[in-house]
Amino acid sequence: MKRFKGLKGKLIMTLIAACSMAAIAIPAAEAGITVYQDGDKYVKLGGRIQLQYHSQDPDSGSTTDDLKFRRLRPYIEGSLYKDWMGKFQWDMGGATGDNEIAIKDAYMQYNGFKNMKITLGNANFQFAREFLTSSKYQNLVERTFVGDHNYGTPDRNLGVHVTGSLADKKLTYGISAASASIDPDDDKLDFDTPVNDASDFNEGRMVGARLDYHPFGFLKMSQGDFSRYLKATIGVAAFSWQNDDDNNTYTAAATGLDKGAGDASDTKQDKADIDSVTGFEISGAIRGRGASIDAQYNRFNVDAVDSTYSRGIFKNGNTTLTNWAIEGGYMIIPDKLEIAAGYQSQDADSYATEWTRNSVGINYFFQKHDLKAQVTYRMGKDLDGIKGNDENEVFVQAQYVF
Repeated sequence: MKRFKGLKGKLIMTLIAACSMAAIAIPAAEAGITVYQDGDKYVKLGGRIQLQYHSQDPDSGSTTDDLKFRRLRPYIEGSLYKDWMGKFQWDMGGATGDNEIAIKDAYMQYNGFKNMKITLGNANFQFAREFLTSSKYQNLVERTFVGDHNYGTPDRNLGVHVTGSLADKKLTYGISAASASIDPDDDKLDFDTPVNDASDFNEGRMVGARLDYHPFGFLKMSQGDFSRYLKATIGVAAFSWQNDDDNNTYTAAATGLDKGAGDASDTKQDKADIDSVTGFEISGAIRGRGASIDAQYNRFNVDAVDSTYSRGIFKNGNTTLTNWAIEGGYMIIPDKLEIAAGYQSQDADSYATEWTRNSVGINYFFQKHDLKAQVTYRMGKDLDGIKGNDENEVFVQAQYVF
């Protein structure tokens, strides 16, 4: 990668210095602050701030960079009645297009059953351990293929989500039935929530479930080892999504073929309506003695509405998209300084070769995950399955959670 000089280098140093000053200037705080409580009634406020610098250095083009709020997410949670609570969270950093504010969590939840929660609304679909691990608890600045909603993993979706535990939390489970949307970009398999809808999103119904086994006691969805006690988990999950045919904007109703097929000048040529998706996951994680390792494999079988479509990830109207990743960290200074690394791969039927990414990074924890600074250097090879299409990226992120 080319050296980062001038403004870029100064910007990286400024961000790191800012994180150091923040550690001195801002007192420690637990996530969420209860501002009112009277018996079962309460109101809690909280949020996360992620200030990120990102530089991209492709082999075939010039270096670009930007500084942004990767996530700027306040939330309000509260209850008026025993066993019921509600929460809504919005993002002013990830808003796009006409959505000046992107809705994230927005649900009501019933906790009256022992070891089980029933959530109604827009919440995490129960698939992909890395996705279910909050962005604020990640070893690397950005998620890998296996946890990214752009590459097959469902996003937050609008429906019913049941989570619970058995056998003293050695078994945990999740079941979801939801309305879910797909942004029909043929280079990706991009799941989105119908709450932040766009006019060309394919609409559909999705059901799925997961089961995780924790042989040494419950291991929560969080990367990094602060306890130094041995914990491990292995999980499986699956889902099925089916287009309800309410919004197929890129397919001709009369022929069932893509409207831009065969016309290289058509602006819709990179769009393909999706007919169905089935997904499978196997994942695992281990923590202990300062080490944190996560591994996951995803497989998606995808059909386009047009059975002849052969662009992007599709070949003759369908594709099998496979993602896998392993990532980990080690506390070289307990609870303070962690080195991190990861490897991820994606393949599709139309790819000439696998798309791979190697990552290395370092994390400094001022107050565990609540207040930390991260740097990740990611080396991408054969992007989109195209041989020689390489790109290196730098991510520098400061995070404050309250």
